[in-house]
Amino acid sequence: MNVINPATEEVISVLTPDTAATVAAKLKALRAGQKNWQNHSVEERLAIIERFGELVVENKPELARILTSETGKPISQSINEINGSLGRIQHLKINAEKWLESEMITPKDATVEFITHEPLGVIANISAWNFPYNVGYNVFLYALVAGNAVLYKPSEFASLTGLKFGALLHEAGVPANVFEVVIGSGAVGQYLLEADLDGYFFTGSYKTGVHITQTVAHKLVPVQLELGGKDPLYVMDDVVDVRQAAINAAEGAFYNNGQSCCAVERIYVQEDIYEEFVQHFTEEVKSYKLGDPMEEDTFTGPLTRPQQIAVLADQIKDAVAKGAQLVLGGESLNRKGYFMSPAVLTGVNHTMELMREESFGPIIGIQKVSSDEEATDLMRDTPYGLTAAVFSEDEARARKVLDQMNVGTVYWNCCDRVSPNIPWSGRKNSGLGATLSYMGIRAFTQPKAYHWRG
Repeated sequence: MNVINPATEEVISVLTPDTAATVAAKLKALRAGQKNWQNHSVEERLAIIERFGELVVENKPELARILTSETGKPISQSINEINGSLGRIQHLKINAEKWLESEMITPKDATVEFITHEPLGVIANISAWNFPYNVGYNVFLYALVAGNAVLYKPSEFASLTGLKFGALLHEAGVPANVFEVVIGSGAVGQYLLEADLDGYFFTGSYKTGVHITQTVAHKLVPVQLELGGKDPLYVMDDVVDVRQAAINAAEGAFYNNGQSCCAVERIYVQEDIYEEFVQHFTEEVKSYKLGDPMEEDTFTGPLTRPQQIAVLADQIKDAVAKGAQLVLGGESLNRKGYFMSPAVLTGVNHTMELMREESFGPIIGIQKVSSDEEATDLMRDTPYGLTAAVFSEDEARARKVLDQMNVGTVYWNCCDRVSPNIPWSGRKNSGLGATLSYMGIRAFTQPKAYHWRG
């Protein structure tokens, strides 16, 4: 399996994919190792995960270069991701013992009742390439602290990073038969679906999420899905600084080249400030340096997957054919690598694929609205339910709109943000279950109820 640098199209590594036989062997090892791992105290498991975090910091320059070389993420953003992901370890350090300990329910009754939280067993973590540290940590670190063994499959576009996770976890003290990495494309993922596992935790597309759920349904094991979004942002006419709102919205749309499930994918702006907002927004996007992702001042690198360029080009073509104006970008660059200049379209509406289908790339449509009611209706017009944002000076006015959003996360005067302190979850086509917060700790356990009579 060739690992290709999306900025140069050069093969930077050749890996041997797993087979059905190697997956089975690794699962057998994990079955043996999990029992002993479960017998370690939470405190002991946490100490090992903390050591893993220290090793990540010690190796951060190398890890950032690896991530940039195989995904095209600008090096400054790779470093930002590695730094930010360490907050998950701090969250576990503060909260894991509390939420994994036994709970006494009726300590003084004739029959004492209490609850323990046992690990699921051996779980599959089928992960994503766009933020492998963040979305990976959300699953495998929390699962390990809870006493599970993990069969980890990184995306084929982040395989080198996934292998480094395994090496550093083992160096930190996680036994080799408690965390195993499997490498390969969707065929290897299918081997995991056919294997005898105790839970499936997936980050990726809606289509693949449905396939996973349907395939493993007969096993009656937990399935958790972190899927895509068509995340709206609404800019109300009472914002004091329209330019700053535009700067924040542009970063929310184009950070990591828009390759984020919670990136801003459609913008609605009140008509009184629409022209001013569009002007500031396009000026900000023009200032982004597009080029070599290894250069520290690059903001926009190549797309990770070359086939996505055609998807985005089709969305632009459809929108323009239906009356939209392409005011900036949208060109494939005449150079090696999977580059596309960030595209901004105005005059858009919901007849266009751009405003309905997930883009997952450097493209945004900005639509003019006349009222909060119109904006609310348009924001809700989607099969996805991941995030929604409002920029406004009036908290009550913003809250009225956001309370009507059928999504897992809402933002007031911010966007494209994830915190380990509160749950990360999707509704409808954006997923099932929650990671992070105490819910993300408990997600990797199953309760056992005790009726205790002396």
